Amino acid sequence: MMHIFDIQTDGPGLYEITGDVRRWLNRQGDGVVVLMVRHTSASLLIQENADSDVQRDLRAFFDRLVPPSDNPSMKYLRHTAEGPDDMPAHIKAAMMPVSLTIPVAAGRPALGTWQGIYLFEHRTRPHAREVAAQFLSA
Repeated sequence: MMHIFDIQTDGPGLYEITGDVRRWLNRQGDGVVVLMVRHTSASLLIQENADSDVQRDLRAFFDRLVPPSDNPSMKYLRHTAEGPDDMPAHIKAAMMPVSLTIPVAAGRPALGTWQGIYLFEHRTRPHAREVAAQFLSA
């Protein structure tokens, strides 16, 4: 069974989609769910969902690691037609997962106590993102 999750973003940051995935899986049994973001400038992560400082720190780390193309340290970049955040967003997406495979037990993702599923938006303006989901029964 396949499904597309539509996620609206407000700009860079981590957007938790755990609840959406749980609701969709609710009627499934045991198996695995495969998630894939259908964009080249966003990522998917399993990350802590108890302390929002984790999400802020991750964003700050990756912004520091890969600054916008108008930063002097990034002057070598050529793909800048869509703005200074574009190529850095592609680099970040290349460094992080764009797909996840998660075990499912009795219709629930087998996540740890403090784990959540996140779309990591790397662009500075709002976007409509899609995450494709495929459930494979055991």
